[in-house]
Order: sequence, then structure tokens, then C-alpha cells
Amino acid sequence: MRAGRYTPLPDRRIQLLPLPTHRFPRRLGQLLPGLCLFGIGIAFMVRADLGLSPWQVFHQGVAERTDLAMGTVVIMTGMIVMLGWVPLRERIGLGTILNVALIGNVLNLTLLLLPDSFGSLPMRWIAMFGGVTLIGIGSGLYIGAGMGPGPRDGLMTGLARRGLHIGAVRTGLEITVLIVGWRLGGTVGAGTVAFATLIGPLVAFFLPRMTVRLEPAVT
Repeated sequence: MRAGRYTPLPDRRIQLLPLPTHRFPRRLGQLLPGLCLFGIGIAFMVRADLGLSPWQVFHQGVAERTDLAMGTVVIMTGMIVMLGWVPLRERIGLGTILNVALIGNVLNLTLLLLPDSFGSLPMRWIAMFGGVTLIGIGSGLYIGAGMGPGPRDGLMTGLARRGLHIGAVRTGLEITVLIVGWRLGGTVGAGTVAFATLIGPLVAFFLPRMTVRLEPAVT
């Protein structure tokens, strides 16, 4: 290094979003049910046994190979993914922390309450589509609250800000976890295709209707 030149080390501290103050009760009151609906939707898809989303295939596959409940794997994976935020300097919000804490626990509780199987194939299809819909609504609620992204979304946006194409990052990550989860024993099937096909339009429909407007009202 040339004399007189100083190159600062990269900041490795965890970056935190400030706690929101504007319309905080409204936003928190939307965030919490959104995360709960997300966890319930995953549980319905699990019990439908027709296939899961890529990340849930991974979570289920890890759970199949360990003594951990699937929701516990969801929590642990979220915590590990958040560690990847540190070098990316992504900012962790209250919504991020609650995402990690709530979805997996709600998933575990719902799986305990639901029957092991929905029985007939028509009922399984209804449960699967119902689960995808609940995940779409839950996504609209918690994203619309604007209190911080989920761990996996934050990882994708953080990598995209480093010059990578966000579509390529998302596709690469989801294909990777899908293949690994499938090899570990996670369920891949028609539900996986249905999720991939429907979740985008569902979020696009619900998110604008559930986004909390932060600008002051015009009087």
C-alpha cells in the first residue's frame, strides 16, 4: 500500500433499520397476521403432499434427514441466511426478525393441528391451492407493511445490488435449494409448479391493496 493512503476495512457490523414510527401500530397489526398466514399456508401445502415451493422443499428435506421439525428448520435457515446479509450490508428490520421467529413456529403449530392427510385427491388439491392463496395474502400483508424484507428476499436483493441480475440470482438460488431439498427427500410435484405459476400473480394482486401508505394525507 502506498504511503499516506488508507483503505478502510469493509464494515462487517449488522446493519439495522430504524424502528418505524409513522403508522407503526397499523403496520405491526398487518405484519403479524401476514406472517402467520404465510406459515399456515405452508402447512396446508405440506399436508396436501402435492409439492412445495423450492425453499420449502429444502426445509422439508432437511427435516426428513434430521430430528428437527420442519418449522424449526425454517427458523434455523432464516438465521443462517441473515448471516449472509452482513458482508452484503443489508439492513435488518423488525419485520425481518419477526419473519424468522414467527413463520416457522406457526408452521409447527399448524402441522400439529391439521390432520396428517386430507384424504382424497380433490381435497388435497383444495388444500394445496388454499395454501398457495394464504401464502399470497400473507406475502402481500407483510411486504406491504414495509418493516423489512424476509431473510431470503434480502439475500437476493443484496446480491443484486452487487451487480448481479436479480432474476438470475433468484432463479439460481431457488433451483439450487429445490434440487438439494429434493435429493434430501422434500416433496416436488404439481404443487411446486402451481406455486411457481400462481405466487407472482397473487402477490401482484394483493400487495397494492395491502401496502401501507406512508405519505401524509393531503388536506
